Amino acid sequence: MNGRSGGVVLPAVLRAWAGVVAGLAALAVVGLGWAFAGDREPAALDARVGAAAEGVGPAWRQVALVMDFLGEPGGAVVLVGGAVTGFLLARRPRAAVLVVLGVGAAVGATKVLKPVVGRTIHEGSLSYPSGHTAFLTAFALVLALLATGRLGLGRAAGMSLVTVAALVAGGAMGWAQVVLSAHYVTDALGGWCTALAVVPATAWLADRMADRKPDRKPDRKPGRKPGRSSARPAEAGRGARR
Repeated sequence: MNGRSGGVVLPAVLRAWAGVVAGLAALAVVGLGWAFAGDREPAALDARVGAAAEGVGPAWRQVALVMDFLGEPGGAVVLVGGAVTGFLLARRPRAAVLVVLGVGAAVGATKVLKPVVGRTIHEGSLSYPSGHTAFLTAFALVLALLATGRLGLGRAAGMSLVTVAALVAGGAMGWAQVVLSAHYVTDALGGWCTALAVVPATAWLADRMADRKPDRKPDRKPGRKPGRSSARPAEAGRGARR
């Protein structure tokens, strides 16, 4: 174990489990994308959930608007900026980097997938997968992974924390997107799975890249051996006494 092991962002107790989750989530993203590629109408599940969401009252719609703002550029800057600042002040640069890379990679993946899948909602707006849902899920996942490592949680406790964080964040944002008719429920599910696939991979890569940096050693001038410099003054002294 090297001196940097305490700063890992993907705890060792969760690596195998997170890898399995990421693989299954990636398959789900691809499967859903394949199933809804090019669709312009909601699926049967989307229609039923959408009809139920239309009945929420004005107060719940306001809650949905607040949730939606967290996924907009302004809200995202507040969340990510606050987390990065906190980690930097706590002298945890690798954690700060993961917040930016993990969230950015998840959102970036949704932007790449949308034109590839080509599913649309409301007169041609690309909808699959939901970037808002991916953003908040990724943000919660990153914080949960970092908390697991920081608190030294075991495998069971760490898995529970990460799972609950992903379900709460993804469920809340997905619900808001459906209530506001910004996405179908399957779009939200795709965004949630995108975050589950991308964040563990990004955390693993961040640890690998950081641990591959070689330790710096003090430079020593070539051709100079210890002890030789002291011999010359002694020889000079003997020459002066002759």
